[in-house]
Amino acid sequence: MMICQGREVSAAQVEWLRQWIADHGHLSRHRLAHELCRVWNWTTPTGQRKHFAARSFLLKLEQRGLITLPPVRVSMRRARPGTVVELPLTILPDAHPITARLADLQPLQVLIAQQRSMEEYRFAHYLTQHHYLGFSGTVGENLKYLVRDRDGRDLACLLFGSAAWKTAPRDRFIGWSDPARQRNVNLLTNNTRFLLLPWVRVEHLASHILGLVVRRLSADWQAKYGHPVHLVETFVERDRFRGTCYRAANWLCVGQTRGRSRQDRDQTLRVPIKDIYLYPLTAHFRETLSRVEA
Repeated sequence: MMICQGREVSAAQVEWLRQWIADHGHLSRHRLAHELCRVWNWTTPTGQRKHFAARSFLLKLEQRGLITLPPVRVSMRRARPGTVVELPLTILPDAHPITARLADLQPLQVLIAQQRSMEEYRFAHYLTQHHYLGFSGTVGENLKYLVRDRDGRDLACLLFGSAAWKTAPRDRFIGWSDPARQRNVNLLTNNTRFLLLPWVRVEHLASHILGLVVRRLSADWQAKYGHPVHLVETFVERDRFRGTCYRAANWLCVGQTRGRSRQDRDQTLRVPIKDIYLYPLTAHFRETLSRVEA
């Protein structure tokens, strides 16, 4: 018999704890402490469970080499914008090359990276580390997708956010007046990030993923924000990419940007020229986006 955290513990109880932790290896340390309070009825005189005491109890037993707890999980606190997202190696996949045929990876899993989920933290980590534009968080309406193969291996990340306020080739394609654009620009979304993880080399995968995501995008937007989106845009740097996957997924190149920044009031700052690609999500998108009545 020994004393730990003010509680007598027998050898039989330690052995029981070892087996109990092994049987509940999917739980976090925090959750194990909560469950231990419930199982042992470990409460204060007023009936409140002693979660902190149970957590300390488990940690002390581990420090004495009597039990082995699950690995510490990443904190679910939000990083500040611009913070590099570093995750414990234990929750990141090994970056082994994936070079199979597309058919060997299917069916693909398209997951929405929900706020404060492990998928969101992986999503942010991948974009921060591997996308040439980096990632500093999101503002406004947005959807984050993490795509995996049938074996659960991460393949790609896609971010959709607010559409550009004004761009002439897109606005001509829609047939927008200024009042219609100002009223309905929130019914568009911009594919601001698309990343195939650098160790993934699978022919036709990128265009296939684009097809999967755009087919569900409007419904996902409706579920999250209470309204659909009718058109998707993206901007592809001409000197860096050819836009092959977008063309293969039937996106339309409607023109180019003018090589100016929205912050360039004096029109002297030059930025890379980008091809503008659009993908309609509904058959009557022009009619819907051109409405100006209340």
